[in-house]
Amino acid sequence: MLPSPMTVYINWAAYDELSDSIPLTEELAMRQLHELLRLRKAGVRLDCYLMDAFWYQPDGAYRTWRKPHWPQGPDRWFDSCLENGVKPGLWFSGNGLCHLDLAPEWRGSFDPENRALCLFHGGFLPHWMDTVRLWHDRGARVFKLDFFNFQAAPESVKRRLLASEIRGRNIEALRQALAVLRDERPDIMFLGYNGLEEGDTQSKTDLPFRKTIDTRWLDAFDSIYCGDPRPADVPAMNFWRSKDVYSDHMVKVYERNGVPLARIDNSSFMIGVTGTCYRRGTAAWKGMLILSLARGGWVNTYYGNLDLLDADDAAWFAKVQALYLRLQAFGRMATFGGVPGEGRPYGYLAEDADGALLTVVNPAQAVEALRLPRAEGGRLLFHDAGHVPALSGDHLTLGPEQMAVVGTGRYAAPEHDLGRQDDVTIPLSITPLQAEFRTTGEKELSATLTPPADGWLRVIFRQTDKAGRAKRSTGGSPPNGTSLATIFRIESRQGGKLIPARIEYDKMIWSGLSWAVAEFKLENLQAGEPLTVHCHSAEKAEASLRAELFHVVYAEAPRS
Repeated sequence: MLPSPMTVYINWAAYDELSDSIPLTEELAMRQLHELLRLRKAGVRLDCYLMDAFWYQPDGAYRTWRKPHWPQGPDRWFDSCLENGVKPGLWFSGNGLCHLDLAPEWRGSFDPENRALCLFHGGFLPHWMDTVRLWHDRGARVFKLDFFNFQAAPESVKRRLLASEIRGRNIEALRQALAVLRDERPDIMFLGYNGLEEGDTQSKTDLPFRKTIDTRWLDAFDSIYCGDPRPADVPAMNFWRSKDVYSDHMVKVYERNGVPLARIDNSSFMIGVTGTCYRRGTAAWKGMLILSLARGGWVNTYYGNLDLLDADDAAWFAKVQALYLRLQAFGRMATFGGVPGEGRPYGYLAEDADGALLTVVNPAQAVEALRLPRAEGGRLLFHDAGHVPALSGDHLTLGPEQMAVVGTGRYAAPEHDLGRQDDVTIPLSITPLQAEFRTTGEKELSATLTPPADGWLRVIFRQTDKAGRAKRSTGGSPPNGTSLATIFRIESRQGGKLIPARIEYDKMIWSGLSWAVAEFKLENLQAGEPLTVHCHSAEKAEASLRAELFHVVYAEAPRS
């Protein structure tokens, strides 16, 4: 429905009131606007600034801003956006009472069981539509609609309608309401978030494919998001690469559901200091940015702390955007290769009449070759540190967990080089090691082996349920959560001495984790002496465990 690709800055992750305790305030919001304008001057394209959750006063029915956080209301923010040619946007909690009191106008729609509001009965939906009109009149153009519950209805309605009828009527009422607003105000945009899918689509990446997305939502929303970024159920030594794989898998799932790539909001670019992005700062942000653009969605969203990007970062950001946004607008974007959640290499093709960009990922714990479409005359433009991908004809060989970009035609020119991602280090080689893991305690596995003399020992530890599907454990969110390193423990001992481990999953992970990966440096061990590896899970529910060992060799020491 958009005439061309657009870019949206969303300030969630610069603050976080759900999986952390950093509040949204006017000061924080204005600081991020200042940073947005700084990046725009450096060439970064940011068309819209969307104010995410909790800007509203709980008893104000979305019509007043929260005090004391916005003592003078939103005028300074709105005026500054509009004066600088930035489209303001607002978040709404679909039909749920998310940190909201029940307004008098909404009482006839209220479902106390679900703490949500019926969309076809009572006064909620007409009042909400007038609220959208009010903010559109003030200058807001983009509306993010989140957390829908289509089973919501007052008890009087539930007594006379089937649950399926309630769901159907709620959905139709929302579609009609958004259509009315679009007809009235053609420049309005709606971004669809949680609750539009039917069934469990986003929680795991090892679920069998099911039809869960009603593509009729494409008539109502400009884009449909495919899940908050979180680790995949494909283990990775580099934690951030696992998050890349999650978003890649969800894009594939939504594509197979019939959603065009241009209409999928992958919501994956999230830098920041809060729990929602696992306090990543800017770790591995370059690969994250490239993939967010390569996936082809025309609503390109960027979340979090823009202040973390310096002048050099801004110049690189602008260069990547200029490459990919041009190709997005041309409209030739496609996926190829395997299914990300199955751990097989895959990629994205973006092409125009002058050439192509091929963005590829190998999520496997192996060196793998992937056949590239449109690869003639290709040249490597970007890759992770360590292993250098090898392009031979139409095949690209990648190290374990590695991503890369290949350019062809005009995009193979040196001026399009994007360099190397130095904070992700890929091994030169990886070799499976034979070792028998035995159950040695409650949710504990152990194996003993004589390790190689050099390199690193990589341990992959997985947890599944009775059906063999990924079983996620979580210790909760910051600031009071428990690190996954406490729940999943991987230890290695030689002669009773504990060997230091290198891990990256030692985080409070709100979405849970079904695996753990650790590495142990072998060069300082006693040659020829046995080494014992222990894997333990503190998961309280029933779970099955398995583990694998690999010998990895790096060209350069990985960053801790």
